[in-house]
Amino acid sequence: MAQHQRVARLNADLEQKVADRTHALLTTLEQLEKRRRELALTLAAERELGELKSRFVSMASHEFRTPLTAVLTCAELIADYTTTRQQPQRLKHVQRIQTSVKQLNNILEEFLSVGRIEEGKIESQPADCNLTALLTATTSDVQSLLKAGQHIAWQVQCPHTFRLDASLLRKILVNLLSNALTYSAEGTVVTVQADCHQHRLRLSVADQGVGISAEDQAHLFERFFLARNVSTVPGTGLGLYIIARYLELMGGTIALHSELNVGTSVTITIPYENHSAD
Repeated sequence: MAQHQRVARLNADLEQKVADRTHALLTTLEQLEKRRRELALTLAAERELGELKSRFVSMASHEFRTPLTAVLTCAELIADYTTTRQQPQRLKHVQRIQTSVKQLNNILEEFLSVGRIEEGKIESQPADCNLTALLTATTSDVQSLLKAGQHIAWQVQCPHTFRLDASLLRKILVNLLSNALTYSAEGTVVTVQADCHQHRLRLSVADQGVGISAEDQAHLFERFFLARNVSTVPGTGLGLYIIARYLELMGGTIALHSELNVGTSVTITIPYENHSAD
């Protein structure tokens, strides 16, 4: 009887040791699997960062080279115009230099905006906003982008002042209008429509441009992405990414509809803080 009890105890002890070892092994395997997943995520993030850096270097070298070449060429030509009669030619090249410098400033501002957004240095700061006045000012900002025969038509049904971050909204509008004008041909119309209802601003910008393929639309809000049918047009591929992040800060949303060779319509919806726009 005693021998039987001793064997039973030994078996119980052995089973407990096996159970403990099995539990320890399973715990170790779980930790190893967790670590493997963490390493995989880290490697994926590093690969993505590497790809972003490569895309940035490629894009930046191209985008900076074009306006810098124009500045250098125009400066050399101006140096050749030494007589008073050649003042019109000088002014033409001075204007081209100014345009190129403005293009460089816009590129740098986009880079800086991405940095400030991702570092959390930009916050939505609501203030009184009159949409008609804001649209008038924004349309003036993009006048230099108008091609021959192009014009911007807009209709606003927000007659009163309401509260949202007018500075961010203006940057969003400048970007949307710049895209619409850049990717549309001469003699086309860019249409802006806005209405305020149930404490929300709904604003759309529609063009008659080249459009975007369904495949490319899936990537439009990624950093440095440019649709394949506009890869030869100057651009950083940051505009829509910045717009989406600004809207996120404002509690808004963005929707895009596009057809190749027909045009693109972008609609943003943003909540505002009071009832005066209804």
